[in-house]
Amino acid sequence: MPARSKGASSGSPAKKGSTSVSNSKQKKTGKTAKEALTIDDESETEYDSDALDDDSGGESKNKKKRKRKSEGVKKTRSPKKKKASDTDEEDFDLQDGQEIVGVVVKAPTTGLVPAGQISQNTFDFLTQLKDPKFNDREWFKLHDPVYRQAEKEWKDFIEVFTDLLVEVDEQIPPLPPKDVIHRIYRDTRFSNDKTPYKQNFSASFSRSGRKVSSLFITFKPGNQSMIAAGAWCPGKNELDTIRSNIQRDPSRLRQLISDPVFVKYFGEPKPGARRNIFGKEDELKVAPKGIPKTHENIDLLKCRSFTVSHQFKDTEALSPDFKNKLSEMITIMMPFVHCLNDMMTIPPDGEDDEDEE
Repeated sequence: MPARSKGASSGSPAKKGSTSVSNSKQKKTGKTAKEALTIDDESETEYDSDALDDDSGGESKNKKKRKRKSEGVKKTRSPKKKKASDTDEEDFDLQDGQEIVGVVVKAPTTGLVPAGQISQNTFDFLTQLKDPKFNDREWFKLHDPVYRQAEKEWKDFIEVFTDLLVEVDEQIPPLPPKDVIHRIYRDTRFSNDKTPYKQNFSASFSRSGRKVSSLFITFKPGNQSMIAAGAWCPGKNELDTIRSNIQRDPSRLRQLISDPVFVKYFGEPKPGARRNIFGKEDELKVAPKGIPKTHENIDLLKCRSFTVSHQFKDTEALSPDFKNKLSEMITIMMPFVHCLNDMMTIPPDGEDDEDEE
């Protein structure tokens, strides 16, 4: 009896084992439709297998680990690439209606010059503004760093030049560059040319405001850099005072504009052509009202502006010695400026006495 009982107990597990193997064979052979559907998805069969839950099923467990490891590598690489591409495409957080129009141009790092000199970089920037396709607000904004560097260079030049100027003429106050340089923005309200920016840097100096003669300098590519001095379109009262002084005694003015050194730079003092103080666009064609056309000083009396100017070549304007050349010109021009200031502000002899009476 004990032996039989032992045989029965040992036979029972063997039966279960064969049943398990049989079930497995039936699934693989596909005898029924239900069993065939189970075979179609091999991965599902593997994950549903009892061997996955059995710690002793080492082979199935290893297959599962390899499969998960392979999928894990793919999942970690793919998001990284996608994240990198997303970052490239979303560098700028644009709002509705905004778009990227260009790349901001950096200021030059080469070709820089010391204070008191104008560089080729500034020359090139102003040259580009001569082209209408560059002389617009969009282009200018993209080149703002280049403009800021050129503007600073111009301010540094003016600061050095002002020191030289006040040494020559004590009547000129030593103002900071921001008070004497002109804006680069054009007033296009009454002009057919609607380009918004000037093609030059400029500055002006005077002893006190606009109602006196002044000195003007400009840096402009194309051999158009210039220094000028005098009275541009003076007001009615100032112009009348100048003409009254000319009628009374023009000798001081004539002597200055006829000086050989003055003539060397500004031309002969002869009416007609544009030279010396004559030939300006606003010059009268006939005698001023109340003055006979046969007046001995009619050439001076027809003038409405009393200015002289001298232009420089680009090579001169870019040279380190340019500020010194301007200083030499100032020594020639300032006596002319002082003469005009006196003629604009000092009434002719006898007028004060008449007013008092």
